[in-house]
Amino acid sequence: MRRAVEFLFTRVLRSRLGIALAIGVLVFGVIGAARLASGPGDPAAGLSNRPSQPITTVDPASGDDGVLGGTAPPTPVTRPGAPTPEQVADRFVAAWLGGRGSNADDWHEVLRPLSTPELTEQLSGADPAGVPAERTTGEASLRPRTERFVEVVVPLDTGRLRLELVAPDGQWLVDAVDWERA
Repeated sequence: MRRAVEFLFTRVLRSRLGIALAIGVLVFGVIGAARLASGPGDPAAGLSNRPSQPITTVDPASGDDGVLGGTAPPTPVTRPGAPTPEQVADRFVAAWLGGRGSNADDWHEVLRPLSTPELTEQLSGADPAGVPAERTTGEASLRPRTERFVEVVVPLDTGRLRLELVAPDGQWLVDAVDWERA
């Protein structure tokens, strides 16, 4: 058995592949040993992904970081003379719910000036007969996220309608519609 191993070892070492393999093992072994001997390394040199100092995202002495309600929500910005987000949401909901008796083209025409081009495209195949509610059952609630993005939640007879409105230029338009069954 020993003789077979010696024969195989000398045969492999004499071939080009065997020599390349031996050099590769030797080089990687030397590099690995050097890295182990040098320690964790300098983060600036790219040998470690560990930060050199603690990461602080919130001042621990400041108390509330704003998530718990320490700051007032942003006030939506509306171009002078343009409808507020609440008015656009009310008009959109009335048009969305009021389309049941009309044809799809008329319904889309009423929704188009209240919607972003992206939402208009998404609604292009929608049929007003598929609207899953008939009426609102309470007041809409406005949730400002930024000065130019708000969410409006409207309670309906069969669930809740959530609208996302955007106003990149101060003109509010509905950008997303999400309905949740109650």
